[in-house]
Amino acid sequence: MNPTPETETADQTTDPKTAGTAASGAEPTAETTTGPKADLTKGSAAEPADKDATPAEGPEGAVAEDAEDTEDTDDLDDDEAAAVSRPSGLGSAAASIVAVCLGIVALTGTWTSRVLAERQGLVGQLKTGQSSTAEQQISAIYADGWHLTAAVNGGVALVAMLVGVIVLALPQRTGWVRPFALAGAILGFLGLLVSFGMYFDLFAALPTPPAAPAPTP
Repeated sequence: MNPTPETETADQTTDPKTAGTAASGAEPTAETTTGPKADLTKGSAAEPADKDATPAEGPEGAVAEDAEDTEDTDDLDDDEAAAVSRPSGLGSAAASIVAVCLGIVALTGTWTSRVLAERQGLVGQLKTGQSSTAEQQISAIYADGWHLTAAVNGGVALVAMLVGVIVLALPQRTGWVRPFALAGAILGFLGLLVSFGMYFDLFAALPTPPAAPAPTP
């Protein structure tokens, strides 16, 4: 009968379309399935690499920071050591002022030298008697006391000059210390010259008593 071949023809006609549709539908599925899998595979392979790189950078940064901290600590230690070893200059400043004061005292006289001179005069009065001549009394009561005063003032002047010279020889950090030390040394030198002249009666000779009148016959 004829109806059977027509049915077969229709089936053959529709089969290629169905097959095409099925093939076209299957291709995207395959692509969709393979695409994400490939991406996931790439991502999973890249993540361990990043994880491995991060720990590698951490120790290097820590070592660099430790090196910088060590350098800063060394710089601070050097500064502190330099500050400790560097002299403050307080002693030199005080010594320069002391030199000036001693130089002034040596020129004007001290309370100690006056007391010693008075004591020496009292001792001279006790040693001399009525039988002593006028020259002996002047020498024992007055001259010895004056010479003792000059000796004491000369010792103070010598100390002032030595202190000033020592301060001048030291390194100075304050600008006014050196002028003060120089002034103390000069005053001490002047006081030493004055004391030397007074001790040896160069500036003022000892008084001499008048000559005794000749006895009348």
